[in-house]
Amino acid sequence: MKTYMDYSRASEHILAESAFEPRFSGKCEAVMSQGNGYLGLRACAEEEYVQTTRGLFINGTFDRFDAEEVSELPNAADSTELQIELDGQRFSLERGKTISYSRELNLRTGLLERRIVWESPAGQRYALEFVRFVSLARMHDFALRVRIRYEAGDADRVSVSIAGGINGAITNSGTQHFSDGAKRYYDGKYLQLVQTTSESRIAFVHTAAQALCCEGEEAARKISMPRRAIRESQQIMLGCGQTLEFVKYCSVFTTRDLEGKSEEELKETGLAEVQLMEQKGFDALFEESAAAWEDQVWKASPIEIGSDNPRDQLAIDFAQYHLRVMVPRHDNRMNIGAKGLSGEGYKGHCFWDTEIFILPYYSFTDPEAAKKLEEYRYLTLPGAHAKAKANGYSGAMFPWESAWIEDGDVTPEYVGANVVTGLPTKVWSGHIEQHITADVAYGVWQYYLATGDQEFMDRCGYEIILDAARFWSSRLEWSDADEMYHINDVIGADEYKEHCNDNSLTNYLAKWNMEKALEYCAQLEKDNPELYASLAGKLELADWRKKWEQQIPKIFLNQPREDGVVGQDRDYLSYPEIDLTKYKNQTQVDTILQDYNQTQLSKIQVTKQADLLILLFMLEDLFPREVKKACWEYYEPKTTHDSSLSYCTHCVLASDMDDPALAVKLFAKSNGIDMGESMVSSDAGIHAASLGGIWQCVVMGFGGLRLGENGLRIDPKLPPEWKSLSYQIWYRGEKLAVEVRRAQDGSQETEVRNLTGKKAVNVTVQGQLRNLT
Repeated sequence: MKTYMDYSRASEHILAESAFEPRFSGKCEAVMSQGNGYLGLRACAEEEYVQTTRGLFINGTFDRFDAEEVSELPNAADSTELQIELDGQRFSLERGKTISYSRELNLRTGLLERRIVWESPAGQRYALEFVRFVSLARMHDFALRVRIRYEAGDADRVSVSIAGGINGAITNSGTQHFSDGAKRYYDGKYLQLVQTTSESRIAFVHTAAQALCCEGEEAARKISMPRRAIRESQQIMLGCGQTLEFVKYCSVFTTRDLEGKSEEELKETGLAEVQLMEQKGFDALFEESAAAWEDQVWKASPIEIGSDNPRDQLAIDFAQYHLRVMVPRHDNRMNIGAKGLSGEGYKGHCFWDTEIFILPYYSFTDPEAAKKLEEYRYLTLPGAHAKAKANGYSGAMFPWESAWIEDGDVTPEYVGANVVTGLPTKVWSGHIEQHITADVAYGVWQYYLATGDQEFMDRCGYEIILDAARFWSSRLEWSDADEMYHINDVIGADEYKEHCNDNSLTNYLAKWNMEKALEYCAQLEKDNPELYASLAGKLELADWRKKWEQQIPKIFLNQPREDGVVGQDRDYLSYPEIDLTKYKNQTQVDTILQDYNQTQLSKIQVTKQADLLILLFMLEDLFPREVKKACWEYYEPKTTHDSSLSYCTHCVLASDMDDPALAVKLFAKSNGIDMGESMVSSDAGIHAASLGGIWQCVVMGFGGLRLGENGLRIDPKLPPEWKSLSYQIWYRGEKLAVEVRRAQDGSQETEVRNLTGKKAVNVTVQGQLRNLT
């Protein structure tokens, strides 16, 4: 497949598209999407194409269409579509002749620019420039500007018409989540549309102001209010060599916002916001947003890669850009969806992806954002209790897919097709992929280790870990045959293995969770007896502690066999092997599903993504190095990497296993999931967890950063292709700067500095414990 991605300006932090192919519009709509954590806006062309999927998503505003469907993030009204007519000819890149084309996203400023020279079917030539940004400084605002120059033609003057407004006739793949609401045209220039979600009853107030002029001459305006929309068309005459400018300012507020304003109050707020935007002007608003990008991201957590390949730096810039765009650092009642705010994929739901792949980035670079994500999990405890009770268990059984904090599990029942039976495929993850409960507890522990946030632990963290341990205790199944506790009928991280028994990731993490609960009970009883008494009464800890002490030594754990390999589950190593060459060399994921159904895959030695290996990453001191090496050499060749979560984990482990060539290859694969040449990889949205994974590849793999029971460790493994790597992190309230350089003799030199110096912190650097003041 031909690619239209352009990396020629990678050294300038620019991701570009060199030509426009409507069939593949979804790619750049997602990877060039913009946002600020409150709202996300797909990078659709202003003119309409059949293949376009417009998207405006407001974080945390879930709605359920009917009782047969699950909650999803609704696709809100669109304010970016423009119908442009140039001398009576509709502007479209599917008509006329495109002389030149470029679309560029500046990752450092968040500015999206599209430049086109177009010749109409009538032979007139125009230069068009489209510029758009979502404000990082003003979370409710976004703006766009269009400039059109009439360059050549047989007419001295041509008419230009631009029609735009607020279009509420937007759906989620055909599902309409909004009822039509109030429309108003204020003062002959301000547009406003109100819509309310059908089930959750959240009012969205959209307000816009748009103006078209040419050298001071205002255009004639015409307003219309069709069903589910409000539109305004403007027309002006443009002379040859003249340029017109169209500017649109937009705001969106909802009754879900923390301020708790009523719909009527939000109408006034939205109007005032757009009026203020108009007063400030496009350029000033953009400069304000660009400055926020510099302060909040690039100065706050700089990462510089000294590589001859500028795409390496572009990859980490791309990851950091989207990690800021997607995080709701303003509100703890929401989390990060698997597609961020860039598309409808996975319905905006939160998975284990956050704790294992995304949370570490924020814990080390933006602890306040990390705290919000962890508080979200605390707020979902009632739903986790309800799920545990419904399944016959105790404690907190965290949802596989999460939306509203009170929803519980919102995993769809069926997705995709069974190639053998022809029936829809049942999604078992919501029922039996249970390692998420330990993942949530693990995320709390990692956040605490990184930040030392005792207030959070006292208020939320201990309770999450203890409640999760109660679930695991109730989930264990006693077997008289071997007098051990088992965890049967689960799915591990490898979703090609449904209904497996004693999945190693699940069992070891369950044991770790229960051990951590016992440890914290003893610690609190000694150091904070008042808090312990409160938690003991709430969670009945006296009885549970006795159970944990009795159960933990008898939890069945797969042990290394003679060659050092640990079974992914109790039966994996007994299954037949097949030739996986075809699937390892695939250009698209999941091609194995064209040859095998889920039942067949469950009985073959093939792994979708890191499963046993991610356990070795999460609990790196669990086994000695020779066991980790044996498992690495056994499982990586059997992994098809059919999940966007896979390459990054394997990249980090390849660095650990001193295989830099494979680490670099896997890093490139991880980068290519969204940013690569494939034009169909990201239609439903970017892969949020893989972007956190790119940061892990760079900082935790090549940069050697790890955090565990023994504190912070920095042991870089710079690949031969890199001359240097520098990054900054927060650790226990101190800002640390890490710089790794390749010396003349090829060896590595590592320097770690404490930039804040408020207190000393201990860090193990290349095996030596250092006290950084």
